[in-house]
This record gives sequence, C-alpha cells and structure tokens, in this order.
Amino acid sequence: MADKNNNKRDKMTVEEAGKKGGEATAESHGKDFYEEIGRKGGEATSENHDRDFYEKIGRKGGEATSENHDREFYEEIGEKGGNERAKQREDNDK
Repeated sequence: MADKNNNKRDKMTVEEAGKKGGEATAESHGKDFYEEIGRKGGEATSENHDRDFYEKIGRKGGEATSENHDREFYEEIGEKGGNERAKQREDNDK
C-alpha cells in the first residue's frame, strides 16, 4: 500500500507537465520562432474567417473584459495608452 502512495506523489499533474514542456520549448526556441508561428497562425486564421467572425470575437472579448474589470482598470489602461501615444508623437516630431 505504501508503494501506491509514493507513486502518486512522484507523478506530475497535467498542469505541471504542460508547464515543464512549455519551459523546455521556450529554452530551445527564441523570440523569432514564436513571432513566426504567431504570424503564420494569424495569416491562416484570416484566410479562413471573414469580418463578421472578428467582430463577433471582439465583442465577446470586450464583454468578458468588462465583466471582469472595474472602472479603475479602464482608467489605468487608458492612461498607459495615452502616455504611449504621446511618446510616439514626441518621437515622430524629432
């Protein structure tokens, strides 16, 4: 009976295994790899879906975000975006 308990402790959860695999993959591939597969995935998705699809998922994402965040969240991200935009304008004026 003791062997059964030891085996359970030694086994990884699916979450632990996924994390370990993700870390190993990240170590063996660089930023360029992830940018490339992201670009390819985006291109494939855009070839298979139309404007209505993107409007629908954008709406769902916006609704989910508004359900999970308060006014302070929106003020904070608005300020960050405004500051970044001002910085870009400043850089372009140089």
